[in-house]
Amino acid sequence: MSDNMDNPNTTSDSAFSLMFTTEQVGIITIDVPGEKVNTLKAEFAEQISSILHKAQQYPNLKGLVLISGKPESFIAGADITMIAGCKTAAEASQLALKGQTVMSQIASFPVPVVAAIHGACLGGGLELALACHARICSLDDKTQLGLPEVQLGLLPGSGGTQRLPRLIGAPKALELMLTGRSLRAKQALKLRLVDDAVPYSILLQTALERVAQGRKARPPLPWQARLAGGPLGKSLLFHFVRKQTRAKTHGNYPATEKIIDVVKTGLDQGSGNGYQAEANAFGELVMTPESAALRGLFFASTALKKEKGADAEPLPVRRVGILGGGLMGGGIANVTATRAGLPVRIKDVNHEGIRHALKYSWDLLEKKVRSRRLTRNEQQRQMMLISGTTDYSGFAQVDLVVEAVFEDLALKQSMVAEIEENAAPRTIFASNTSSLPIHQIAAQATRPEQVIGLHYFSPVDKMPLVEVIPHAGTSPQTISTTVALAKKQGKTAIVVGDSAGFFVNRVLAPYINEAARCLLAGEPIDHIDKALVNFGFPVGPIQLLDEVGIDVGTKISPILVDAFGQRFAAPAGFDAVLKDDRKGRKNGKGFYLYGQKGRSAKTKQVDPTIYRLLNVTPKAQQSETELAQRCVMLMLNEAVRCLDEKVIRSARDGDLGAVFGIGFPPFRGGPFRYIDTLGAANVVKTLQQLAQRYGEHFTPCEGLLRRAEYHERFYPQGETKEIADVV
Repeated sequence: MSDNMDNPNTTSDSAFSLMFTTEQVGIITIDVPGEKVNTLKAEFAEQISSILHKAQQYPNLKGLVLISGKPESFIAGADITMIAGCKTAAEASQLALKGQTVMSQIASFPVPVVAAIHGACLGGGLELALACHARICSLDDKTQLGLPEVQLGLLPGSGGTQRLPRLIGAPKALELMLTGRSLRAKQALKLRLVDDAVPYSILLQTALERVAQGRKARPPLPWQARLAGGPLGKSLLFHFVRKQTRAKTHGNYPATEKIIDVVKTGLDQGSGNGYQAEANAFGELVMTPESAALRGLFFASTALKKEKGADAEPLPVRRVGILGGGLMGGGIANVTATRAGLPVRIKDVNHEGIRHALKYSWDLLEKKVRSRRLTRNEQQRQMMLISGTTDYSGFAQVDLVVEAVFEDLALKQSMVAEIEENAAPRTIFASNTSSLPIHQIAAQATRPEQVIGLHYFSPVDKMPLVEVIPHAGTSPQTISTTVALAKKQGKTAIVVGDSAGFFVNRVLAPYINEAARCLLAGEPIDHIDKALVNFGFPVGPIQLLDEVGIDVGTKISPILVDAFGQRFAAPAGFDAVLKDDRKGRKNGKGFYLYGQKGRSAKTKQVDPTIYRLLNVTPKAQQSETELAQRCVMLMLNEAVRCLDEKVIRSARDGDLGAVFGIGFPPFRGGPFRYIDTLGAANVVKTLQQLAQRYGEHFTPCEGLLRRAEYHERFYPQGETKEIADVV
C-alpha cells in the first residue's frame, strides 16, 4: 500500500469522505459529524449515492474500501429516531425501500467494494457490509456483528433478510435474525459472515489487498445449508424454526413471524419478491404496539445511561471490596472484575466462602473459554483481579465496599462499623440488602453520608438491573459514584427511595401473593405459571418463587406488612410450604421436582405432594386470561403507589425496573406504559370488579382513581398504541 493519497473529496457536513491511493483504490471513510458512533440516517442515502458516483468517475478505479473514522465502531446501526416520524406503514416501508436502493447501488458497483470492519457493526451497519463484495474485520474485542432489529420488534429492512441467508445459509441466518445476538470476529469468520479477521493494525492494508485480488466467486455453502435449501429440507427447516420460535415467544412478538415469512418468500420466489416483502413487513412492524413499546424501552434505557443519578461528579473507583463470599458476593465480584475490569477483594469469615466465590467466577469464565469467547490467558488475567481474605487486609486501599451478608440488621450495622474502622475515610459502604431500610443500616455510622443501598438481583451475572437506594443523609457524590460503578459492571441502575421492599420487591410481592391465593383455591401450579408465561413473563410466579428461594420471599413479606399493612400479607396456610423445609431449587425441594425424575422430563414437573401439603385438590377453574389478570392488576396498582410516593423518580424508571428486574413483558413496555395502553379508567374498572370477587386488596389506589377521572397518562399521547390484552 502506498502512503500517498490524493486529496479527499468531501464536504464539511457529510458523513462520508473519499480519497484515493496511488494504486487507484478509493477509501470511503464513514464519520458522522458530532456523534460518538456512526449510525445510518435517512438523509445519508443521497450522500452515499453521491460519493459512489464520484468514485466511479475516477480513472482506472480498481475498487473501494469502506472504513469507519470512529475509533470504536464501524456502524452501530440505523438511527431509529427516524422511524418515529412515520405515520403510516406505507411511510415506514418507503424508508426500507430507500435503504434497499442504497445497498443495491453498493452491491452492483462495477469494481470490488470491501468493508473494513472495526467495532460495532450492527443492524443497518451489517446490512451495508453485506451489500459489499467482501468483508474484513478486526480481531478486537470491540468488534461485533449482528442484526438486532428483532429486539426492537422490527426486522432488517435494508436487504438483510435476503442477503444474509444467501451468504451463510438459511438455518444460521434465521438463528441470528430471530435472536438478535451478535458475533465476535472469530465466530463471524467461522460462519463465513466475514472473509477474514485480522489484527486492527493491518485491517486497512488487508482490505486493500482484498480489493487487488478482484471479485472472487464465493465457495459453495456447507452441505447442511445446501440440504436446507432443497425443497424437502426447506420445508422441514421452516416448519421446525416456526414451531421452535412460537414455543419461545408464545405469539407475543410479531417480528419473529415476519422474519420467517420474508426469508421464506425470498428463497421461494426470488430476491426481488423478497426485498418487496421485506419492505412491506418492515412498514407493518413499525406500526405495531409491540415495536412501539420495545423502542420506548430502548430510548428509556439509552437516556438512563447518560444520567449520573445525582447532581455531583462521581469519585473514581479503582478498587472494590466485597463482604461475603456467598452466591451474591461471588456474583458481584465476578461482574466487577470481568466487566468493570477492577481489582476485587473478597472478605469472608472463612476460607471456604472465599473458595466458593473464586470458583463461581472461574466456572463462568470457563464456559466462555469452552465456547471460544475467551482465551485461556484472558481467563487467567481476569481471575487475577479477584483475591480473598478472612481479615481486612487490603481494605485500606478500596474505594467502595459492597456488603452481601445475611439479611440481619445488627450484622449489617456491625459491617458498617468494621469498614469505617478498617477502610479509608473516603470508602463508600453499599449494602446489597433486598428489604432492610438503608437509614437503619446507616443509623450508627460515623459517616452516614457514605452509606447507600445497592440491590443486585440473582443471578448477578445475568440479571441486568440494580436498585441504588440512598437514605435521606446519603451525599449526592456517594449516589453518583455508586451509579457509575453499576454502569461499569454492565448494569441498568435506577435510583429508588429508601422504603420497605424498595421498588422491585414491592411490586413483585402482591403478584406472587395472588398466585399463591389462586393455588390455595385449587388452581394447578402449572396452569398458573403457564398463564403468566403466555402473558409474556419469562417464568411463572410459582416457578419464580422456587428460583429465588421460598425462604427469601417469606422474609420480605413481614417487612412489607409492617410498613404498608395487610394487603401484603401472604395468604393463610401458605406457610406450610416453608415449614416443610421447601426452599425451592437451592435445596432441591419446592413446588417443582428437581431430582432425576424432574430433570429427565421434557417439561418441568410439579411435585404432586405439594397439593396434599396445602390440602387442595388441583382443578383448573379459571381461564389463563383471568389468572393473569388477577396477578398483573395488583402489580400495576402497586407500581402507581410507588410512583406517587416517590419510591421511583419517574414512570420511565418504573418500567425499566419492572422489565429488567422481574421480567415484565418487554413488548408491553412496562407497568406504566401498559396502563396507558389499557387506559387508567379500564384498569380501575377491572380492579373494582376483582375487589368485588376476591377481596379489598384489589381496591384501586388513589393515584389510579385520579388519573382515570382526569384522563391522565404517564407518557404523552401517541407513544403507545392499543395492544391485545388480558382485560
